[in-house]
Amino acid sequence: MAGCLSDPSRLVGLHFFSPAHIMKLLEIVKGVQTSDYALATGYALAKHLRKIPVEVGVCDGFVGNRMLQRVREAAELLLLDGAEPVQIDRAMRGFGYSMGLYETQDMSGLDIAWANRRRQEATRDPERRYSKVQDQVCEAGWLGRKAGLGWYEYEDDKLIGPNPSVSPLIEAEAARHGISRRELSDKAILQTLMLALINEAANILDEGIARSASDIDLVLVHGYGFPRFRGGPLHYADQLGIQKVREELAILNAGDSLLWNISPLILKLADTNGSFGERRRSS
Repeated sequence: MAGCLSDPSRLVGLHFFSPAHIMKLLEIVKGVQTSDYALATGYALAKHLRKIPVEVGVCDGFVGNRMLQRVREAAELLLLDGAEPVQIDRAMRGFGYSMGLYETQDMSGLDIAWANRRRQEATRDPERRYSKVQDQVCEAGWLGRKAGLGWYEYEDDKLIGPNPSVSPLIEAEAARHGISRRELSDKAILQTLMLALINEAANILDEGIARSASDIDLVLVHGYGFPRFRGGPLHYADQLGIQKVREELAILNAGDSLLWNISPLILKLADTNGSFGERRRSS
């Protein structure tokens, strides 16, 4: 978009969250050439609209949706390993989320994320594990609450229970990948999801897409339902201990080094006994 302007310094992005009249978060996207004046105008508009502004850089998904995409990827592969959507949602609610990942997808509709996956298909790494279950659910017309079926089934807009037709899709996809499904604990499921969030957040911070660890935490708490009392994924990582985070990521990395490539920032902080808390103030 900036390339179409005679003065690209005038361009600033505003990413609202749905439903926009309720959600307080507003990602203010600063391009390479965005001027301080344009950026300040974005902040002024956020204040006028009573939004919580967070400055982010340019990348696919910015901060929030990029992290959401990563945790969805981890969840989809957990399904192949042996979890069920209802179990993943239960584990997330037990952690403090008001809704689980699949409940949220059904509420917002599965078609938007499906369109994004189709857009990314041409550039997807063929060596990276990919589950087709989420696409098959959409292809069947199970687009969530609005369709009466999604990951769950609904009657008169009320949740009845898990969609019984989803489990056979998961089992068939696991077999296609040569995966013998096994029982997974809620604790193991939650740990995998949190490690996915933490690792991607560290990459975003390391790349300069977010100005501070606290900005990332703010996005996840106010835009994606991360439990407020947990403080955000990077605050939570500090509570766990960066050494432990690295150790747990190393275990996952041993099983899939492409999917679980450990963030250089996590390795650096672990080697220096550092923490994300040291990077909470914007420079």
